Amino acid sequence: MNEERIESLRRLEECLGYRFQEIQCLDRALTHKSYTHESSTDQPNPSRENGNEVLEFLGDAVLNLAVSSLLLQEFPEAQEGILSKRRSHLVKRSFLAHLSRQLQLEQYLLLGKGELLDGGRRKTSILANVYEAVIGALYMDSGFNQALEIVCSHFKPYLSSDGASFFNDYKSLLQERTQQVYRLSPKYQVVVESGPDHDKRFQATVLIGKEVKGSGWGKSKKEAEQEAAKKALENVEFLGDKGPISNEVQVTECLDLNDWKDSQENR
Repeated sequence: MNEERIESLRRLEECLGYRFQEIQCLDRALTHKSYTHESSTDQPNPSRENGNEVLEFLGDAVLNLAVSSLLLQEFPEAQEGILSKRRSHLVKRSFLAHLSRQLQLEQYLLLGKGELLDGGRRKTSILANVYEAVIGALYMDSGFNQALEIVCSHFKPYLSSDGASFFNDYKSLLQERTQQVYRLSPKYQVVVESGPDHDKRFQATVLIGKEVKGSGWGKSKKEAEQEAAKKALENVEFLGDKGPISNEVQVTECLDLNDWKDSQENR
């Protein structure tokens, strides 16, 4: 590991709020297996052998325990089912990738040429994995208490009831992903307004470029737009969608009003 790489990782340590005793551990956490496979024939590096997969495996376990501990501290009276649901939100791939982007881990990630060309620095799976690997590296370097402290600093804003709204703000999540993948902002249109004034129903669609990617009903325009964004997040495969957005308007299947009413009754 050269001086330039070490200086780069020292900058990352400042963002993490932790200085590693063994900087090689952080380097390994940020080394994808595609990089080790391509570089192994040139200059083998034992500390990067097999990339960050083992640290990712360890970090996954540490995160589950750390987040469980934080939730118990924050919500001591909560039932097990509620705690499990909150934890599942906090450790899911999309949220870990969100944290990874906030820390800008992709800037320090070592990827093979093929993975780089395939947009590896934007992939949710890779970004989530590298966050887990960094937590695993923290645990290896200083133990659970230090890892818990860092996890707390990252997750604390999302533990409160206000922070939990992040998970239901589908418009914000869609905005973040379309900006990263397409460099575009989604556009919303209210296409149907029905019902009497005291019981209005709205249907909204969301477009990325000129393609309709989602449609949803709601009792308000805002609710309909949130449902449309949720559908778009389910329908669009951001990781594999490598082509440009079409200039021709394409309409996806829209949810019928009666189907929407049935779904509300079954909630």
